[in-house]
Parts: sequence; structure tokens; C-alpha cells
Amino acid sequence: MNLKQLETFLWVAKLGSFSKTAERLFTTQPAISSRISNLEEELRATLFDRDGGTVRLTSAGHGLLPLAEDALGAVQAMRDRAGRPSEVSGLLRLGVSETIVQTWLPDLLAELRVSYPALDVEISVDVTANLRNELVEHALDLAFLLGPVSEYTVTNMPLCEYALIWAMRPEAEGKGPIRMSISDMLAYPILTYARNTRPYAEIMDAFRTATGIAPRLFTSTSLSACQRMAERGVGIGSLPRTLAQNALNDGRLIEIEADWYPTPLNFTASYIADPSRPIIARIADMAREIANTAVADSRRA
Repeated sequence: MNLKQLETFLWVAKLGSFSKTAERLFTTQPAISSRISNLEEELRATLFDRDGGTVRLTSAGHGLLPLAEDALGAVQAMRDRAGRPSEVSGLLRLGVSETIVQTWLPDLLAELRVSYPALDVEISVDVTANLRNELVEHALDLAFLLGPVSEYTVTNMPLCEYALIWAMRPEAEGKGPIRMSISDMLAYPILTYARNTRPYAEIMDAFRTATGIAPRLFTSTSLSACQRMAERGVGIGSLPRTLAQNALNDGRLIEIEADWYPTPLNFTASYIADPSRPIIARIADMAREIANTAVADSRRA
């Protein structure tokens, strides 16, 4: 029995496929099959039921999987204890919602550069629905998204919460917050998140329920674009307060006091645990600390 066999066992169990495991481990499908066969022969146990292209853990496989995870985790812990965090290398595939990009992601990247200078980071900025799919398909190692992800293989760590406000360009200089009902806001286009997002669905449903009329929605995957359109007087923006605060402070935007607001955005750090790469969980912890600091600072501002 060797570490390659245990690692292969772990990934076949997670992915349910010899071919996907071969892609993940940068080897061939026959090599994966050979490792599993040799491991089964040594353990004298059948680890997987093979039915065409489908691979499922047997009862024996289910029982042995936690032991394999513990063994790989112990080996990695020994490597970490013997080495230094700065020696962590490889590629971190990070998926991020744009709200995070516009707030505390630069602080996290700066910390990663100091703590793990040999680590490469590949960043994908997208809406939560796409990030979730890429995470479940193992195209991402870690995702900061509107969570949690309801998938038994995914670990979700709470990160931060951002309240959404309504804001628009002031119609008179120096004018304070104004009050509008949902009916009043129908006179303006609503600038909001893309169609396949929760805020979009909530806004559309709330306006239809309250007025029987669908609002005019100008949607974008870019929050900064939504804010710029609001500042130019295109319409009313549904924006995270933390993102719009500077524009509110200097008068480029004015807040609208409304009788309804979209649900606050709750973000999680979501990842599929890999005992051979504890760095993922450590970076999730680092992100949570940085997010908490950023939220606290924004509340004091």
C-alpha cells in the first residue's frame, strides 16, 4: 500500500469516475484502474462497484474511506510540521463573487503573497450559480459565493454579510435621504444583479407581488457598472452598502428609504475538503478573518 493508491482511492470516491480522477491526478485511466485493483488486492476487499461508466463505493469502501483521509491528512501534517508555510506551492483555483472582489479580496491576495509566496492563484470572477457548478465539478478549489452550497461533499464556512440598499443620483444638491415605496420606484429602471442571481429573482418577485407590474430591470454582472449607472442618473441601484458608502458620503449617490429591501447577501467560503491539501482550509480561515475585519471597519466608517 502506498500514498498514490490512497490518494487515488480518495479521488475516485469523490468524483465517482476513473477518467475524471485520471484528469485530476494528471495520469491515465489504466494507471488509476491499476492502483485501485492493487489496493483492493492488498486489502482483500472490493472498494467500488463498477457498473458501466458509474463507480460507487461499496460498504467496505465507505468504511475504509475515513481511514484513508486520516492517513493522507497525517502525512501532509508531517510535511507541514517539517517544512515552512512559505514552501507551499502549486496552483490555487479561486472563484469569487464580484462583491468580494470590490471589497476585501485585495487584502486576502496581499496576505497570500506574504504567507505563501510560492503559491500561484488563478481567479475566476462570476455569479454564484456558475461558481457553484465549477466547484462541484472540481474546476475550482475554493469559492467565495452566496452560500451555503447544498452538496454533501462541500464544506461551507460563513464569511460575511452585506446589506443591500437602494440608491440613486440626487435630484437636488445637498438633499438628504428620500423615501419611496415600491410603487414609486416603478418610475425608474432598477439597476441590479444578473438574471441568474438571488437578488434579481427577489426584486422581480417583490415588485410583481406589491404592484402587479414587473419593473424595468437593467442587469449586469458588474456591480461597479451598476453603481456608475446609478451615479449617472440612469436609475435606482440595488447595491451593497459597503460598496456604495463612499459615493453616499461625497454626494454622488443618495440613499432611498424604502418599505422593502432585498435579503442581505450572506457569503461563504466553500470548498471540497482534500486531506492532501490542507492549505485550502487554511486559506478559507484566512479569508474569514480578513472579511470579519473588513466588515467591522466598514461599520465604524
